[in-house]
Amino acid sequence: MRLGTSSDKEQALNLRDLMPALQNKSYFNYGGQGPLPSPSLDSIATSWEEIQKLGPFTNNVWPYLMNEVKKTKRYLGRLCGVSSNQIALTENVTSGCVLPLWGLPFKADQRILIGDCEHPGVIAACREIAKRNSLKIDILHVQQLREGLNERNTVDELVLKELKKAIRSNTKLVVLSHVLWNTGQIMPINLIAETLQTYPVKPYLLVDAAQSFGQIPIRDAAQTADIYAFTGHKWACGPEGLGGVAVSKRVLQDSSPTLIGWKSLQKEEGIHFANPHPFQKDARRFEIATSCIPLLAGLRCSLDLLETQGDVHSRLKRIQTLSMRLWTGLKSIEGVTTILEGPPPTGLISFTTTSNKSANTLVRHLGKKALWIRVLEDPEWLRACVHITTQESEVDTLIKEIQTSIT
Repeated sequence: MRLGTSSDKEQALNLRDLMPALQNKSYFNYGGQGPLPSPSLDSIATSWEEIQKLGPFTNNVWPYLMNEVKKTKRYLGRLCGVSSNQIALTENVTSGCVLPLWGLPFKADQRILIGDCEHPGVIAACREIAKRNSLKIDILHVQQLREGLNERNTVDELVLKELKKAIRSNTKLVVLSHVLWNTGQIMPINLIAETLQTYPVKPYLLVDAAQSFGQIPIRDAAQTADIYAFTGHKWACGPEGLGGVAVSKRVLQDSSPTLIGWKSLQKEEGIHFANPHPFQKDARRFEIATSCIPLLAGLRCSLDLLETQGDVHSRLKRIQTLSMRLWTGLKSIEGVTTILEGPPPTGLISFTTTSNKSANTLVRHLGKKALWIRVLEDPEWLRACVHITTQESEVDTLIKEIQTSIT
């Protein structure tokens, strides 16, 4: 569903009112999962009903299903600045990272360079592929780069400097998030991609876009990365269980399918099929089998609703205004230390306290006040996220309650 009428757009302007999850709480966990708007839920239900009317496995239903997939891939391709043939639909970020990753051609003693702020799911996948292929893992130190966030060029230069220090002649893969899930810093993905192209080996670049999709502009990064994996259920406020990955033409040429099913194949053939190259030539080779088609309508609806709030640049400005308010308020509290020393570039704010209460105890206490933040485990930081649906009064209430709770 695309919000095309003026009445639709007027209704969507108050996006917060369309989210039942925001009616009885102050929600600061967008980096974990965003609330689903009611129109998106309705779109999912409508799609499900249509499939049942047509018959879930009839000749009548296939054109509808294929059209849903094509519309969604065109939409995601437009956001990522790539052809829809370079988009594979997945369940989440992790599968979007792992499915193309495991098909890349590695040789023993090649190296993987991975940032020290990556999510455990991606780290575990890289460790396992390194073990199975006798690869070496190096660490790209970006967590320590917490200064100068008000001068993006300075930060970009620091990241590139660390990259050049850490990369080796036999580095085959660089793994880094677009937005670091624990500090909220933005990594200069397009500049990193350009730098990697200057090396003789030209390492692949895998980007975890869990915290960028739906929050910041992604087009330049998605266009230049080899694997750009995202999910719809966080900042895009879509349904859980649906994500995607944009893969480069180089990955389509070099990477083999990993988990294989009928979607991976150009056509269904029996055990005696003679085709030596049976797999799809486009990103469908990284899709597997039956998936939940109604979720596609829900994600498109959520993305449409976000667009009624302004373009991605104006939405990010709103997020930055709110995160600055939260960051400034937290810094004013004695006993609270914000992880970023400079103004936050995104809606993720991590901090620690000197309170004798544990981080988990504080989160539980805030939850009883209908204020929801979370604990990060390694390192053990507290994290609060603001989005365009966050109210200034909620930010002020959270600051005041944290101050009261730790004194």
